[in-house]
Amino acid sequence: MRNAVTWLFVPGSRPERFAKAAGAGADVVIVDLEDAVPADAKAAARKNLRSAWPIGSSVAVRINGRSSPEFDADVALCRELDPAAVVLPKTESAQDVEVTAEATGSPVLGLVETARGFINLGEICAAPGLVRLVFGSIDLALDLGVTADAALDTSRSDLVRWSAACGLPAPLDGVTPSINDTEAIERDSRRAKEWGFGGKLCIHPAQLPVVRDAMRPSPEEVAWARRVAEADEQALGAAVSLDGAMIDRPVVERARRLLRAAE
Repeated sequence: MRNAVTWLFVPGSRPERFAKAAGAGADVVIVDLEDAVPADAKAAARKNLRSAWPIGSSVAVRINGRSSPEFDADVALCRELDPAAVVLPKTESAQDVEVTAEATGSPVLGLVETARGFINLGEICAAPGLVRLVFGSIDLALDLGVTADAALDTSRSDLVRWSAACGLPAPLDGVTPSINDTEAIERDSRRAKEWGFGGKLCIHPAQLPVVRDAMRPSPEEVAWARRVAEADEQALGAAVSLDGAMIDRPVVERARRLLRAAE
């Protein structure tokens, strides 16, 4: 859960797609009981998930939020099935995380997608049971009443900043609605990487290889990181320069992170 890059949604109302999603190559499959399932199909979606379980080793469940009448039934099902993680929509407080973690017995990924959630990021990140933050970009844009994607940049920065400050892994970027627009998926994924995100939500298997390639370190970055690591090893702790630039500890650590990500 902490290092996974590609996260693939599959609707809980489409059990015929469960096996395909599990074999699509995503790091984590998220069975969605929330947005992808019509209100009159929620109970059937839970029945589908119970009947098909276990789906795979790395499966999370997106439940309905705490304010939903479906919440209690969703968390009871997760307590029974024990998924790898629970994705909690509309995460707005530490209590949201704590109640969900205790009720399900599973680690919680906080999907932050409202202005109130972003105001309370500090307490959310400190909540017991939280393992990672997720960016609900589409819902946040609706909540804020903005249409320009750049208007969400401060929110992106907040997620990355608070994750780092609280020792959480890099957050997950939201979905790209375009399924077949490779350029849009790649653009969004590269932007997420540049902002400091460590993974991305996907809504179709076709998005997975594009996201994976865009978010992994480029060959040029890996080559640079290897040169930095080699120069640091040869220096034996002494100050050293590479290509006319001084290599200090932050530079070395960045190179090591790139190499770990490439592996």
